[in-house]
Parts: sequence; C-alpha cells; structure tokens
Amino acid sequence: MNIQWYPGHMVKAQKTIAKELKLVDIIIEMLDARIPISSRNPEINTIVGNKKSMIVLNKSDLADENVNEQWKDYFYSEGITAIFVDSLKGKGIKDVLIECRKMMKDDISKKKSKGIIHKTIRTVIIGIPNVGKSSFINKVVNRSIAKTGGIPGITKTKQWIKISKDFELLDTPGILWPKFDDEIIAQNLAFTGAIKDEIMDVNELSKRFLLKGLQEFPEKLNRRYNFHKIESVEGLLQYIGKKRGCLLAGGEIDINRVSALIMEDFRTGKLGRISLERPKYKGR
Repeated sequence: MNIQWYPGHMVKAQKTIAKELKLVDIIIEMLDARIPISSRNPEINTIVGNKKSMIVLNKSDLADENVNEQWKDYFYSEGITAIFVDSLKGKGIKDVLIECRKMMKDDISKKKSKGIIHKTIRTVIIGIPNVGKSSFINKVVNRSIAKTGGIPGITKTKQWIKISKDFELLDTPGILWPKFDDEIIAQNLAFTGAIKDEIMDVNELSKRFLLKGLQEFPEKLNRRYNFHKIESVEGLLQYIGKKRGCLLAGGEIDINRVSALIMEDFRTGKLGRISLERPKYKGR
C-alpha cells in the first residue's frame, strides 16, 4: 500500500507550530485511541523538545475498552501523562484541563514568588488529520468555533482560542509525515480515515480491513453482517454488497459502494469497539 499524501498546507503548518512553540506552555498531542502507535508522528519528539507535554487519546469510545486499559498502563509505565477522551460526548475533557493546570502549578508558584503574575496558560494541540482536534476544542468551549467533519484536512490554518480567562489553546492543522516507511502504519491510518479516501483504492482498503477483521475480530464482523462459511475476503465483500443492496444495473455488485460502506461502519463504530493496535512493552 504505497501512500504518499503530504499536502502543502502540512509543510506550512509544521513550520508554524515550530514558530509558535516559544509562546506555548504545554503541548497536547492527540492520538487516535484505536491506533496510538500509527497515529503518533515520529517527528513529535523533535517538535516537543523540552516543553511540557501530555497525550490525549481521542475516540476512546470507538476503541476496545480492555485495550484502552492496556494502553493506560503502558503510558503510565513509560512515565507519560495520557488521558482518554470522547470529544463528541465530552468524556475526559475536564480531566485534560485539570491536568494542564496541575502541570503548570509549580511554574506559576515560582513566578508568583518573584512577583511575576502568570496570567494565561497557553497550550497547543497537535495531531494527525481527522483525529478529532476540532471536535475536542468545540466541546471545551461549548460552541462550534472550529470546523469539524469526517474528512481529513479541514483545519488548514492556526487559530488561538480562549478557553477561559486564564487558559488559551492553539488549534493547528493535522500533520502527517512525508513518507510512510511502515506499511502497517500506512494501512491503519487509511482504515481510520486519516488519509483522504480520494487518493486510496477503497476496494483494496476494504478487502485488507476484512482480512484483518476475519483474523482478529470475526465475531464483530459476523454480528454486523450475519455471514456463515465465507471462504474468502472477495466472497464476503460480494455477500455484504448483495445483502445491503449495493447493486448496479443488471444486479452486479457495486464494489466501490459496498467497500465505502464497510469502512464507514468501522469508522462510526457500527461494528462495535475495535482497537487495531495493542501496546508492546520493552523487554517483553
């Protein structure tokens, strides 16, 4: 799966973030709870540097609950502050703000002892496209201030947003990296919609997803599509297409339509809560 999608606005966004970091107290790195490894930009350590930072795992409601707990233990063992959120329902949002204030408590106290008033905590939220940054921001401020949608690349410019009298957040465009060397990472990003479907072969993508599903979560596929004794991915694709009425003139299966339907079922949670990655502990 050769995917090379790196729009020009991402180059500009990465330069903007680097420029704005000197104004920021805390970096909030947002990951997709279904793919914490694949959704983490390998260049993040260079971006973060010595700044205070935390990880927010969004879409936790779409990920397997037991696997979420495994990731929670993993990040704790690595000494990383990680909070699971559901930006659409607002679950975990307050925990993020509380943790930010907790992280800045000592710094604010030191400045006060020197007669310096730290008026505003400034944070920046970064992450890959379609991870839910804008939905998170809208829920924090309780109004639609950032554009949202199921299509990656909606946010294309930086935007400072006032959360409260002492808290500001910088929204930034989603950033991918120029080259995907790991095919599994590229595949996971495509599955979750971090890469625009327009540049993908959606038929190939759905077949890869079904193959993974038959190997790792067949019961969830069966619960949704109610199939029995399907011997091949192609056969399952045809079966789902026929059952869901994805037909062309003459009764032929509309492969693109059924393929898009399958991916949408996964992305919206209609297949149930599915995690595509589990943590790997050092030395195990």
